[in-house]
Amino acid sequence: MDISVIVPLYNEAESLPELTAWIERVMKANNYSYEIWFINDGSTDGSWQVIESLREKNPCIKGVKFRRNYGKSPALYVGFERAEGDVVITMDADLQDSPDEIPELYRMITVEGYDLVSGWKKKRYDPLSKTIPTKLFNATARKVSGIKNLHDFNCGLKAYKREVVKHIEVYGDMHRYIPYLAKNAGYDKIGEKVVHHQARKYGKTKFGLDRFVNGYLDLITLWFFSRFGVKPMHFFGLLGSLMFVLGFIAVVFVGANKLYCLYNGLPYRLVTDSPYFYLALTAMILGTQLFLAGFLGELISRNSSERNKYQIETELQ
Repeated sequence: MDISVIVPLYNEAESLPELTAWIERVMKANNYSYEIWFINDGSTDGSWQVIESLREKNPCIKGVKFRRNYGKSPALYVGFERAEGDVVITMDADLQDSPDEIPELYRMITVEGYDLVSGWKKKRYDPLSKTIPTKLFNATARKVSGIKNLHDFNCGLKAYKREVVKHIEVYGDMHRYIPYLAKNAGYDKIGEKVVHHQARKYGKTKFGLDRFVNGYLDLITLWFFSRFGVKPMHFFGLLGSLMFVLGFIAVVFVGANKLYCLYNGLPYRLVTDSPYFYLALTAMILGTQLFLAGFLGELISRNSSERNKYQIETELQ
């Protein structure tokens, strides 16, 4: 099979017939063998009934229905598990992503050899309250991930080699960082294509401004796990050791200062009267706790089934 199209959706009953017809036209015009996976993320507006009626007309249409709303990442994870096409295309169900982009995305994967191609909605039909935070978010993601050539990490229109989606795990709200997940899994030939962005035709957006706050928190989490996921002592142990040493030096300084004053007959204060003593003591306690956290993290990591799981590209025996 050439292409698997994965469409996560939540309350998009109005747009599904038009989107399906559009995808079908593109597939027939290019003579692709294909499947369309609609992942119904707990919709309450009759979306599933629409999917069932579309399936009756076209056996290439398949669907999964969640019992409740889980989010976009779980929907993509389920779709990735079931995809059988050589190239996997993801797009949103709101008609803001154009299926006419599919042939070029497919060519970039199969001919140019990209592992992943992400869409870039260079000209957006969104208010400034959405576009400005998006630019800041993408700039931060480029800096942290090291993927300098992507301008739109969160674009729903993406294309992947089949093996890529089988070797990454999308969870929580990590759909925003699929290129970063792919890079961490060893798939670093990542490209970008400027795609057409259309104004929403039906319904309203399902995302609020809280996604930007959550996005930054997820980015920090992903960065930490990619750097220290299997070696937590390198982070907590180092930070804890530095804090303990600084605290110890401060305590020695406070004590030495009192001894100096005693020896030279100068007025002095009790060690416990100095605020530096308590700051130093706090630093030593926190340093010890951070060091122990790293030690416990190492114990947990050593018992993890994923500790020695590596992406092997090829092997000769």
